[in-house]
Amino acid sequence: MLSIKKYAAIDIGSNAVRLLISNIIEEKGQPVQFKKNSLVRVPIRLGADVFLKNKISKENIDRILDTMLAFRLLMKSHKVVKYKACATSAMRESSNGKKVVDLVLKKSGISIDIINGEEEAAIIAATDLNKFIDKNKTYLYVDVGGGSTEFTVINRGEQVASKSFKIGTVRLLNDMVKKEKWKNLQAWIGTHAKKYDKIEVIGSGGNINKIFKISGKSAGKPLTYFYLSSYYHLLQSYSYEERITELSLNQDRADVIIPAMRIYLSAMKWSGAKNIYVPKIGLADGIIKSIFYETVSSNTQ
Repeated sequence: MLSIKKYAAIDIGSNAVRLLISNIIEEKGQPVQFKKNSLVRVPIRLGADVFLKNKISKENIDRILDTMLAFRLLMKSHKVVKYKACATSAMRESSNGKKVVDLVLKKSGISIDIINGEEEAAIIAATDLNKFIDKNKTYLYVDVGGGSTEFTVINRGEQVASKSFKIGTVRLLNDMVKKEKWKNLQAWIGTHAKKYDKIEVIGSGGNINKIFKISGKSAGKPLTYFYLSSYYHLLQSYSYEERITELSLNQDRADVIIPAMRIYLSAMKWSGAKNIYVPKIGLADGIIKSIFYETVSSNTQ
């Protein structure tokens, strides 16, 4: 007997808002399958408001409301049976974040949970990460967002350490990350990396996914530190406008991709990693898995 249901994940980040709809395929005697059905991304960039002014602007409140109404209709059209909406650093640091959440619930019927960095890291860890992990190796998993970056050390398939740092692409664009934060990150990575002879990095987030696509590498193959560093310097040699017109980057990607690469390269340098693997997973994927395995609360359509 074959059962196919649709679950949805809404990820309200500092740089963009995403709706992921996945098919959950269950067949007796077979492992459950999670297949992406639809992904919609809206670049609202809440972090630009919050990290500078400590609140979400009227314009972006309106955009969030419009987006959530659209997501509600899309979930209805897809016949989604369960969903979960999570908001990360921008919403949790905003002085009017709770007000916006209440307004979204009232206007669209969508319930949003504001989660902390540790919860975010735990949900991301619920993804298909194990499929990409060699149980004999040690990895530093780096998930770069607009407001924060989550770091997880995985040794022989087990998570041994995890920490969230307020170092994200939107914060870096606005020159809001002090040297002390970089030093703390370097110290944390160094402390954990020195315990192992060799470590490799796993990267997630829209920017590293884009870089991997541009590289032309086949799935499962890593990017080298040399490649990432060379591409980083190439991007820096272009103006913001040239990255859009000549490198065909979207306007909301053309600026944040450089600070994102700085974070990945720093993580590789400080951990001594020569390679970075890019499995194309993130918070939304983790939300879908967490809904299915009931490790988080969810809502019905």
